[in-house]
Amino acid sequence: MVSSGWNRLQSFIDFLQQWGQRNWQSLLLFLGSYIPLAIFAILAIQVWQVEGGLWWDVAILRTIHATAQPPLDAIAPILTNFGTIWGVIPASVGIGIGLLYARRWRSLIYWLIALGGCGLISHFAKIWLHRGRPSLWDYPPLSNFSFPSGHAMASMGFVVALIVLTWNANWRIWVWLLGSGFVASIAWTRLYLGVHYPSDVLAGWMLSVAWVIGISAIVKPLSSVILVSLPSSPPKSTQASPIQISPHSSDSAEL
Repeated sequence: MVSSGWNRLQSFIDFLQQWGQRNWQSLLLFLGSYIPLAIFAILAIQVWQVEGGLWWDVAILRTIHATAQPPLDAIAPILTNFGTIWGVIPASVGIGIGLLYARRWRSLIYWLIALGGCGLISHFAKIWLHRGRPSLWDYPPLSNFSFPSGHAMASMGFVVALIVLTWNANWRIWVWLLGSGFVASIAWTRLYLGVHYPSDVLAGWMLSVAWVIGISAIVKPLSSVILVSLPSSPPKSTQASPIQISPHSSDSAEL
């Protein structure tokens, strides 16, 4: 009886190992979307129920503000713009043009949906939750709402989408390292300037990660074969036949 039970357990363990080897990418995509989305949902519920910052928001803001000094006061307003109009937006346009020129259609579709979606989701989430900005110290007032942080969503969405597109590249480690530093720098500027609560930034990160990874599971930007309908031979025929486009000319994994 003991031997039979042990054999069944061993068989189940073997099955789990085989299943994990076959499905680890799908599982990683699922967890990469579900866990960040769950964290965002928890934060959104708390923000909906609590007026102003959460109990840990103000403490973190005051700690960061205690490090204020003139050089940082000059750097933060400049650096924060790289999270949108001076950095993420022009870089996104440039990469999109590069994908278009390289005829990497699947990657281009993914890039447009991932980054465009981050902007739209941030806009409508702010309107839905209408959380006011922090008012702990003087800073030029901003007209829109606070939750989630649009700069955090834009910077994180940009970096995660770039990581997805360069997943098979030999130099992908540099994308991870430089991207992480960029995302952290933009988040620091939003908190240092006092225009966002830490929960705004965390929510923006989580929502963009869930969206960008979830879209990658649908679009599959690293897939190397796509179907396109073109007129078949002879030219007089009106029927279209699917052809396969080489991954080297249309949709390779490296950027």
